[in-house]
Amino acid sequence: MSTNHRGKITVDIRDSVPDWTPYLPRRAPEGAPNVLMIVWDDVGYGTMDVFGGPVETPTMQRIARAGVRYSNFHTTALCSPTRASLLTGRNATTNGMATVTELGSGFPGISTHIPFENGFVSEVLAENGWNTYCVGKWHLTPGEETNMSAVKTRWPLGRGFERFYGFLGGESSSWYPDLVYDNHPIEPPGTPEQGYHLAKDLADHSIEFIRDAKAVDPDKPFFLYLAPETAHAPHHVFAEWADRYRGVFDDGYEAIRDGILLRQKEIGLLPPDTELSSINPHGEPDATGPDGQLWPILDTVRPWDTLDDDEKRLFTRMAEVFAGYVSYTDHQLGRVIDHLEESGQLENTIIVVVSDNGASGEGGPNGSFNEWRFFNGVPDTTESTLPHLAELGGPRSYNHYNTGWAWAFDTPFPYWKRWAGYEGGVADMCLLAWPAKVPPRSEPLQQYVHAVDVVPTLYELLGIEPPAVLKGYTQNPIEGESFAATLTDPNAPAKTTQFYTMLGQRSLYHEGWLACSLHPPLSGWGRFERDEWELFHLDTDRSQTRNLADDEPERLAMMQGLWFYYAGRYNGLPLDDRSPIEQVLAERPHAGSGRDRYVYYPDSTDVPESAGVRITGRSYTIAAGVRVDDADARGVLYAHGGVAGGHSLYIKDHRLHYAFNWLGSDVRDVAADRDIGPGAHVCTAEFSAAGANPDPAMPGFAGTLTLYVDDEEVGSGDIVTQPGPFNIVGDGICVGRDSASPVTPEYEAPFAFTGGTIDKVVVDVSGERYVDHEAQVRGWFVLD
Repeated sequence: MSTNHRGKITVDIRDSVPDWTPYLPRRAPEGAPNVLMIVWDDVGYGTMDVFGGPVETPTMQRIARAGVRYSNFHTTALCSPTRASLLTGRNATTNGMATVTELGSGFPGISTHIPFENGFVSEVLAENGWNTYCVGKWHLTPGEETNMSAVKTRWPLGRGFERFYGFLGGESSSWYPDLVYDNHPIEPPGTPEQGYHLAKDLADHSIEFIRDAKAVDPDKPFFLYLAPETAHAPHHVFAEWADRYRGVFDDGYEAIRDGILLRQKEIGLLPPDTELSSINPHGEPDATGPDGQLWPILDTVRPWDTLDDDEKRLFTRMAEVFAGYVSYTDHQLGRVIDHLEESGQLENTIIVVVSDNGASGEGGPNGSFNEWRFFNGVPDTTESTLPHLAELGGPRSYNHYNTGWAWAFDTPFPYWKRWAGYEGGVADMCLLAWPAKVPPRSEPLQQYVHAVDVVPTLYELLGIEPPAVLKGYTQNPIEGESFAATLTDPNAPAKTTQFYTMLGQRSLYHEGWLACSLHPPLSGWGRFERDEWELFHLDTDRSQTRNLADDEPERLAMMQGLWFYYAGRYNGLPLDDRSPIEQVLAERPHAGSGRDRYVYYPDSTDVPESAGVRITGRSYTIAAGVRVDDADARGVLYAHGGVAGGHSLYIKDHRLHYAFNWLGSDVRDVAADRDIGPGAHVCTAEFSAAGANPDPAMPGFAGTLTLYVDDEEVGSGDIVTQPGPFNIVGDGICVGRDSASPVTPEYEAPFAFTGGTIDKVVVDVSGERYVDHEAQVRGWFVLD
């Protein structure tokens, strides 16, 4: 019997008095504000005009005019770790998120499993009467839990968000996104040919979510976490938006930095004596590091005056596409702000705008037409990209600019994303506006703040005390520090210490100084005990042009000791600097037991690569049980991947085909030499790996791909398989169609199978040869 009922209970309801109090959800305080958190991706400190950059962002300017800018805001140097801190108020390693979710390891600081003891702000606000929405990039679910078989407790709806529309992984095509609506994948509502773009779709759903609830309860506040894909690669945008920047970048990345720094000083973001960081401050290509290791060419910049005219034209277009991509997304975000203003909600909405890390250097010194070459350990060349210049930003591309632009868009700092010891990786834009309560301020605020400080700041502004217990879990302490006082007092004290570790790098900010190890991220150097440390006085040298390690050995030693103290306190060890392909291919939990045979069915949800069969470096057989009812039967039987790399078994022009797309640059199609007739068939593609491909420009496994229809060999050809993944965050495995972008230009996606039925597809990676296909392979299917 309930003891909380304060009414009156008798035999007859007519004589009883109801009490609804125990059954009503908690209401937010009267007049409580909405909260809109906009999290840009890979937008460097000097990118947008609102921070002195060349890229026009009128919506961000509008927010800045209504509020304040923080000139000294910092992140973790990588997306998942920053986002975990932004939503929990705990350090990245306390969240188990010292890396991206697809690269977790079985250690507390890099497990990628955020403890439930670290409650999300969405969970806290939902329990306090706010509606909670997540739109856009998530990237906080372990890679092995992003499939339909996995537990969903670490999906957005499991962490306090009532509605979700976006993508779970670290990136997505803006033309062919891998969308999830609440807890289930969906197909995009349009195609690029129909004018579809992810940025507009995300803005549409943001407005829809707000309207849906406000139509029912106009006084109930919302928390909207809006995380566009922009400006993460691939840099996808309509050509007319890129064309707006014709001529802006013609003088190159070195020249453009002077103007950016001048504007930053005029705005008041940086002191008048701030200097520009130098190009390649630690190593030119083929140089050696402090302990004799080869300096990673990936983390170098090619001087503009060493480029030929074609390369300058290519690199310039890469910057134009990127700038158009950012401006287009800013325009779409403006529609969300317009809706809040038109509906009378903007005045009482707290808006926080940040980027999750510095500009990205993952395009390497030559840029890339296909960013997934980076994750396969394959360097790019301008010779291979130049033929695709006109396609940059379009549906057939998966492009990323070169490190020169990353350096420029991080002006005036050295380096870029992934570099946790240098401001180019961790110093980012930050805007905060609350028109009803916070007076606008034209002069930027100078206090050192960090992503981990955003949640406690919001709690203070909202008058919320973080709960000791949330959903039954005793909560760990909030590790960030509120900077709410700075909104009304520009001289309010700043935080004194911040711990960093990322991909083998170490650094510590303490009382205006930064100590950092000189250890390139993902370098594979190891030997951390031999690391050379640098020391910078950021209060007087924001751009880290003067290493004071030799002048202040005692201070450096003290800060190194503090780093190890905080590493112990915040799960900062072990250090992991393995290369991208090493980390991608490392053993970690995999959905389902290890097996040699995988079965996939038509009309099923795509299976992400992290949960599916892996063919890298092995022989394999793909067999589809098909009934052909129509002589014109056509379409995809099995596909995995897309324009950035993948393979597909399909029927076209009455014949069986198999296409292998090697990293978007070499598509080989093996075709049958005879038609496939009506009836029940087993269509098989069998790859026999012969060994590593001898061509160093095309690493992977070479071998022979043989096609069979039932027990007859109908075609064969030589192919080379990729050394690493196709796309671990999207373009998954599907049967009966090629979802998202097409594997081969021989058809337009989805090229769904028609004129017959597919029983299922079996992918076998045991390495066994199937000589008698009729007896050994046909037995897998029910066709008769």
